[in-house]
Amino acid sequence: MKHIFKQGSDPAAPVLVLLHGTGGNEHDLLPIAEMLSPESSVLGVRGNVLENGMPRFFRRLAEGVFDEEDLVARTKELNDFLDEAAREYGLQRDRMIAVGFSNGANIAASLLFHYEHALWGAALLHPMVPLRGKQLPDLTGVPVFIGAGKNDPLCSVSETEELQSLLEGAGAEVTLYWDNQGHQLSKRELYAASDWLDNRF
Repeated sequence: MKHIFKQGSDPAAPVLVLLHGTGGNEHDLLPIAEMLSPESSVLGVRGNVLENGMPRFFRRLAEGVFDEEDLVARTKELNDFLDEAAREYGLQRDRMIAVGFSNGANIAASLLFHYEHALWGAALLHPMVPLRGKQLPDLTGVPVFIGAGKNDPLCSVSETEELQSLLEGAGAEVTLYWDNQGHQLSKRELYAASDWLDNRF
């Protein structure tokens, strides 16, 4: 997968895996990584799917309707890539934290839904439920931050709360932060994510 790697100054700091929203790229979330954990190594990944020329991590059939077969395949592709990147760059595979926005948050959530040890933790910024009717792996003790907007037209309050419930049902320790914005990031949300990361890792 097309990506960028930035070596961190502290080998003990978590490795941040940056997953962009629709139309983004591997560079998009670098400023957020700098804000969340400036000493961390960073792996920015670009999705392999194009939708009208815009990179995404998996296909969708319509707005808010995911191509579930492609989602499952692309989730495996990303998990395999993280295994390879850990070997290539000498990273601790069990110390990776996903930071995903929108489509990137959805593929990060899908990693949690499919693989027990895919992530050490995840900051999901404006995510949706990636897949329904699936038995989740044991996520006991996995810290997850969900940043959500009360006026988000793509991710409803009920959708956000459903995702929280599914993750907590599998044992994850979910921190849910609400702001009043729509489907965009706010500074308050990012400060809350930064505090979460500082306190959990």
